[in-house]
Amino acid sequence: MNTIAVSSNRVKFFQSTLARNLRVSLVAEKICNVDRTDEYVIYNPYITTPTTTVQALTGTYTLATVTTTVDTLTVQDEFVVAGHVYDFERVLSNFDLLGNFVDEMTYSVRASIDVYVLNNLCEECTGEYDTPTGGFTSGNLKQILGDLSAKVAGYDDNLAGMYLVVENTDVSGILQGQMDSGFGFADAALNNGLIGRMAMIDIYVVRTGTFQDATFGASGALTNLGHRLFGIKGVSTYCAPRGVQYTEKDVTLKTGKEVEAHGYIGFKAWIPKRGVTVDITLK
Repeated sequence: MNTIAVSSNRVKFFQSTLARNLRVSLVAEKICNVDRTDEYVIYNPYITTPTTTVQALTGTYTLATVTTTVDTLTVQDEFVVAGHVYDFERVLSNFDLLGNFVDEMTYSVRASIDVYVLNNLCEECTGEYDTPTGGFTSGNLKQILGDLSAKVAGYDDNLAGMYLVVENTDVSGILQGQMDSGFGFADAALNNGLIGRMAMIDIYVVRTGTFQDATFGASGALTNLGHRLFGIKGVSTYCAPRGVQYTEKDVTLKTGKEVEAHGYIGFKAWIPKRGVTVDITLK
């Protein structure tokens, strides 16, 4: 594809490549509800949890006060990636630099969304779990999965499925634990490598440095270095109004093209459901 030839083709190329990357590769897409409408504010009102009383036959009841709280997701952050490709670089290069840069932009956007959503979810959830000493070692794996499952067992929300997000440095212990588990399961792990589902938990792997101590826009400073995530799918929401926009510009006094992609993002772990997401601390 001659990506320098027609700007409209490059816009379609970027948007289709990004859409494919987000749906296939983005962990946030798999564990959260996603809203891409033009809504910059999402309201989620909830009421106090009612209590059922069991009593002897009397025919009377006591009224409880019902309080309604409006939980709100507001888009407050934007992400931007941009660069400039000179015309002489395009003409004299043996590679399609602009097309390659568009690919790199899509990867950068995908990685940034995952980092943003996973760190905010880790910060906002109220479930907590400390791993046995050593973290995700082969000897600890079964205990960790059992302990985590117990934290969300019995909730109706569990029907959506459970997930575990780890970094690639945890894979060695998990894979060894899988290869030591049973016969059929161990054979599958030995022949095919890491199995992405174990004990009814979907396992997602992100790169080292995804969970970090950093400042994320309006979210402020988050401290998640050495943390991982576990929970039930679909109980939090991230929204990206209108998705990611891609533009190209001619630059004064420079040849070539300036390319830029930007989008807006908001995230919310809804208050009534925060307990079914667990912040894992590696020990």
